[in-house]
Amino acid sequence: MFLHFILYFQARIRVPRTYATAAVANSDNGSVLNTNAIPPLLGPGESPGVESSLSFTNYVFASRINHPSLASSLRQPVYVPLSSLLRSKDAAHSSGQVAELDPTVFAHPIRRDILHLCVVHHLDSLRQGSANTKTRGEVRGSGRKIRPQKGSGMARLGDGQSPMLRGGGVAFGPKPRDFATKLPRKVIQMGMRVALSARVKECNLRIVESLDWPGTKTKDMARRLDEMGWDHKMLFVTGKDVIPTGLKRSTENLHKTNTMTAQQVGVYDLVKWPRVVLDIEAVQWFENELSKIKRNQSLVLL
Repeated sequence: MFLHFILYFQARIRVPRTYATAAVANSDNGSVLNTNAIPPLLGPGESPGVESSLSFTNYVFASRINHPSLASSLRQPVYVPLSSLLRSKDAAHSSGQVAELDPTVFAHPIRRDILHLCVVHHLDSLRQGSANTKTRGEVRGSGRKIRPQKGSGMARLGDGQSPMLRGGGVAFGPKPRDFATKLPRKVIQMGMRVALSARVKECNLRIVESLDWPGTKTKDMARRLDEMGWDHKMLFVTGKDVIPTGLKRSTENLHKTNTMTAQQVGVYDLVKWPRVVLDIEAVQWFENELSKIKRNQSLVLL
């Protein structure tokens, strides 16, 4: 019995030898430090060498980095090239620049079930629920019995408002109701991450430095979109409180083009529009609201 306990205890505390070459966590502030090579973990009965400067907590974290089930939280950043609505002579030279996006927001695993839940939740909230039918108590008419109960040789009938008669009330008909359903807030947030990640995966997410458009002519905006190779089926999202006036006026008459703020965008909007164009403020707003990594730095441009 004692031997079995010793073997069980050694099996529980045995740590496999693994090498982590990606990163190692600093036990002081939780930051991630890059390193070229990390010495292997020590097994039971082995003593650390003099050259080892990492604590046992860092060793345990380093051993889990390359584990297939635990490495999902340490993803590589998403890089999307920057574009500009303004022409090169009017805008800053942004060719070759890319935006580094948060992988927890823009590289989330695709969940079609979550998208379905969010879309149905949004469409249910749009239903009016104004259908109304009259019951036998609401139909106009007298409550007099149509014919005697017996002696006529015909079926028994009550008043003329019976659902069995033409012009009578409706049995179990629709009444005004609210079709809105409830969905947890975390499910909606996951739906936003999945929708943004799906647009990135499809290469239909564009990031521009700014959505400030100098003019108000629709033909100028249409000509610029044709020059960039973008069709008119797109959604412009700005991180500002209000939509820029030039952009709003120049896209109002464009077919299948819409402009919204980041606070107004929902999962249904990201799924409905084939192409989504974000400015830098919108990207920062989405990362602040949806990111699973709490960080203070703003969007990184490379």
